[in-house]
Amino acid sequence: MRTTLLYGKEGLSLDLPEQSFLVEPKNLPGLKEEEKVIRQALANPIGTPPLKDMVKSSDTVAIVISDITRPTPNHILVPLLIEELKHVPLENFVIINGTGTHRDQTREEFVQMLGEWVVNNIRIINNHCHDKETLVNLGESKFGCDVYLNKEYVEADFRIVTGFIEPHFFAGFSGGPKGIMPGIAGIETIMTFHNARMIGDPRSTWGNMNDNPVQEMTREINRMCKPHFMLNVTLNREKDISAVFAGELYKAHDKGCAFAKEHAMIRCEERFDVVIASNSGYPLDQNLYQAVKGMSAAHKIVKKGGTIIIAAECADGLPSHGNYSKIFEMADTPQDLLDMINDPKFKMFDQWQVQKQAVTQVWADIFVYSKLTDEQVKGAMLSPAHDIEKTLEVLKETYGENMSIAVLPLGPLTIPYIEE
Repeated sequence: MRTTLLYGKEGLSLDLPEQSFLVEPKNLPGLKEEEKVIRQALANPIGTPPLKDMVKSSDTVAIVISDITRPTPNHILVPLLIEELKHVPLENFVIINGTGTHRDQTREEFVQMLGEWVVNNIRIINNHCHDKETLVNLGESKFGCDVYLNKEYVEADFRIVTGFIEPHFFAGFSGGPKGIMPGIAGIETIMTFHNARMIGDPRSTWGNMNDNPVQEMTREINRMCKPHFMLNVTLNREKDISAVFAGELYKAHDKGCAFAKEHAMIRCEERFDVVIASNSGYPLDQNLYQAVKGMSAAHKIVKKGGTIIIAAECADGLPSHGNYSKIFEMADTPQDLLDMINDPKFKMFDQWQVQKQAVTQVWADIFVYSKLTDEQVKGAMLSPAHDIEKTLEVLKETYGENMSIAVLPLGPLTIPYIEE
């Protein structure tokens, strides 16, 4: 069977055994007139008046975007938002890059994300989760932490959040309120949002919006300083816009999540010996930290004691910023990592990603096909795979000639599940 995984910007073609089971949704077509559809959504939103009627010409307007690790087409969305609000002077706008705990973007990256006109004409800032001078304390969350959000967002007269809706490995779905929390939050708030208890809760999982504590916390914090308007999209395999959801934060996001669930969640009848998954290609597969999402998606349908092969280019390394790689140096095995992270005394940012990875590693072996060195892969307690087809041949020695294989070409853009 010939198939192509989303990998980097070019894709990765594979010849796989004929018994391999392809797990992917029917590919939705991209919108033929995407700009027209977006304009219509802004003029006829869900649960709010038309966007242009909500904003006065004297208002300051904050537009929150997702950072470069997300494929949100802000080069399309943001210019259309500014066009719709053409009665507002350009100097009244600020674009806030929702970095969460990720690194700042460079000017060149902002041009890639937003287009040159936006970069040249609109003020853009990166959120800095560690800098309290740029944050505002809004009070206390019922989850037990002070709530800090970006000061310029809080003080803006009108607040807009953009985003991309897909199943998310612990928030249920991305987009919507996640653009604000953790996108433009302070580190204390983010640490509680990602603590071991929250991430380890069985309700904090792919596609679940009912009693999910992670989703509940992000919505609680958004209510403290709610965006006045949301513009989110869903994307197809080619990362073209397949649907647009605009308007009141919760109503529009709920509608987008229902659409994504219908098209992205795929039921499987049984678990597999081997699951091959991409990490959705660029930009999500820029580093190994993000590739945990693809591992977690594969975990949903791999047998206990099975094998996951994750294909993620990792052009940006592990990455070099943050504590992801450092945490692996603090324990000897994935189970030791889990024990360490689950100790209430342990607090280190990026622990949530290591926790999700370790949960998957305790369940199954993981091979990584990437541009990383063998040393980098082994340092994360994973096994390097230099050739996926040859790795499958070696795995036959463990599982036999008839080993069952599932393939997730779109990685975490498709979430398989088994009703057990």
